[in-house]
Amino acid sequence: MRSRYKFVDSENSPYFLTFTVIEKIPVFTNSKYCDVIIENFEFYRQKRGLQTFNYIIMDNHVHVIMSHNKDISKVVQDFKKYTAKLILELLHTDSRYWIKSLMKIFKKPYKTKSTFQFWEEGSHPELIQGQKMFNQKAEYIHNNPVKRGLVSEDRDWYYSSARNLYGLENPFKVDVLDDNWGMEDYED
Repeated sequence: MRSRYKFVDSENSPYFLTFTVIEKIPVFTNSKYCDVIIENFEFYRQKRGLQTFNYIIMDNHVHVIMSHNKDISKVVQDFKKYTAKLILELLHTDSRYWIKSLMKIFKKPYKTKSTFQFWEEGSHPELIQGQKMFNQKAEYIHNNPVKRGLVSEDRDWYYSSARNLYGLENPFKVDVLDDNWGMEDYED
């Protein structure tokens, strides 16, 4: 099902995004699969100008707040396509054929150019409209593993930008949102 959420023309504006593995298959249960996401956060920062402000990698999805100076939609599409390719190759190398077979079974029939579907369609983009919304989404991201009962404190989840906030060892140094990002806070 296609999402009603869309990217709007808003250069440099941060978006809250969710990348979900098809049918919520738990792929990110081993650090090497998480590391593919982390390595590509860094690659897309260095080579494509993608900024990543907050993130969490859970077992079957990734939440992130990102921005791009031109076409975030295209960059996110490329990011998802490339990470899917790398993770599918890694699943094959690791003989995790049962996961690949599920990704073949659950692939949408109209996706005729591929054998497998790794990510669900879309990324449910929500334009961040002010500091208050940014803070709410960051808190939501960081509380994911706490809410699921996987850790007692947000900073205890290794693949989370919450660790950056506490100055703890972390796999990825997030970008810092410019204080002058030009968004107004909307009152409730």
